[in-house]
Amino acid sequence: MEKKKERSTKEYKDLMNRLKRIEGQVRGIQGMLENDAYCTDVLIQVAAVNAALNSFNKALLAEHVRTCVADNIRAGNDEVIDELVILLQKLMR
Repeated sequence: MEKKKERSTKEYKDLMNRLKRIEGQVRGIQGMLENDAYCTDVLIQVAAVNAALNSFNKALLAEHVRTCVADNIRAGNDEVIDELVILLQKLMR
């Protein structure tokens, strides 16, 4: 069974705005390459994209723990703890 998550309008808009900014940053990097930008300038922009993706992950993970994980634990579904541990291990690679 596929799991789904209903998000509040505020959460949805926040996450989408973050992704759209990241998409714009990636397009900016593409433009830099097309315009033969200097390597260090490109690398700095790539680092900014990585930081933005990390920030996105932190916001999504925090909401996941507050809602999905907490709700499952309250409902007696402790399997969600193992799922969270596996997720954290993947995120920390």
